[in-house]
Amino acid sequence: MPKQVFEHQSSRGKIVLLIQKAMKMLTLGLGMLLLAGVATESAWAHGERSQEPYLRTRTVQYYDVHYDKKTVKINEEFTLSGRFRLMEDWPDAVSPPETVFLAAYTPGPMVTRVESYLNGMPARQSFSKLELGRDYEFKLVMKGRIPGRHHIHPLLSIHGSGPLVGPGQWIEVTGTKGDFVEKVTTMNGVQVDNLEFYGTARALKWYGVWLALAAFWLLFWLVRPLLLPRWIALNKGREDVLISNRDVTVGVILGVVVVAISFGGYIYANKEYPYVVPLQAGTSKVDPLPKQQHAVDVKVLKANYDVPGRSMQVTARITNRGAESVSILEFATANLRFVNLQAPGADKAVSADYPRDLVARDGLGLSDQKPLMPGETRDIKFEASDALWEVERLVSFLTDVDSKFGGLLFFVDKSGNRLMTEIGGPILPTFTAL
Repeated sequence: MPKQVFEHQSSRGKIVLLIQKAMKMLTLGLGMLLLAGVATESAWAHGERSQEPYLRTRTVQYYDVHYDKKTVKINEEFTLSGRFRLMEDWPDAVSPPETVFLAAYTPGPMVTRVESYLNGMPARQSFSKLELGRDYEFKLVMKGRIPGRHHIHPLLSIHGSGPLVGPGQWIEVTGTKGDFVEKVTTMNGVQVDNLEFYGTARALKWYGVWLALAAFWLLFWLVRPLLLPRWIALNKGREDVLISNRDVTVGVILGVVVVAISFGGYIYANKEYPYVVPLQAGTSKVDPLPKQQHAVDVKVLKANYDVPGRSMQVTARITNRGAESVSILEFATANLRFVNLQAPGADKAVSADYPRDLVARDGLGLSDQKPLMPGETRDIKFEASDALWEVERLVSFLTDVDSKFGGLLFFVDKSGNRLMTEIGGPILPTFTAL
């Protein structure tokens, strides 16, 4: 065998082996990724992890979120309720909440929204000029539509900034898709058995009418001589033969038919449906919840994030201005919850239906667990340590141009009342040797 042929085949064999190894490594990597996704099922559901940390920690903080059911049947209703705080330290890079819309964040039309309320007002349309540093209460009533296990979030859409979602919970919808119905009664008393298909047949008929007219007009010209004969006629200066009297007559007749159908349909619709509500494009105003008495003042003195230890460490000067002693109960940010397990009422701080994958296992560590007496001021360091910072992709706030954090600090007084204070400020990374 010639030397050149041998070297060519040898090189070709090496290339084939390299390709095979690359394919094996790719297959192995995809398999490991799939297994990891199955093992951590929630990871496939959290699209909010792709959002920048400043969007999740310094814009909308959801709290007291409650799902009344985790399993519903087709057509069965469930309620998602809670509150949110519009952070006072709103990022400059995010449009202010001048226009917002309350909704539920779902992977497609898996559930149907039946009712929605913001501070008790119907939330059928957008709200304008919500106030920063204030709290709002929401309620969403939905019902199962498509069977499956779906991840449902509360959602507040900000005009110019996009959706900001709250903690998501898995909702199991059981039954058969074909059993779903949406019964409504119109203003004039007409009973609609299923809104999903109401008017579909009528819409298809109108589509058929207009498609038939369009097809007739297209075919009318397609059967005539097209490009080359018309180009030859133009070159010979015979534009007069391009459009005949019959063409003009057919065009006029078709125009009259189109106008007659349009006006006739309009008159028929007005007569058949005299009471019509247009799509709501305006906005409503809603007052925030009453301000909570600031029984506790918090001033952040220092904040840093220990990168190897996955720990946010905050030193704050806390002043108790209330009449009872208070203890730090919880630190919450970006739907994550760090509960002080030694505080009074810590066992009831997190409701049973709150997503457990958003609750830190080791809770919140304090440098001083003694209650803060009335009128007392003390510097306390609290530490929120958990792998959730990495899992939820929140550590990239260290690369933001302002490197700031935000969150809610909850206290509990001697009588069991819960107090809340917004905290935030600059934060720096540290690299403590393990």
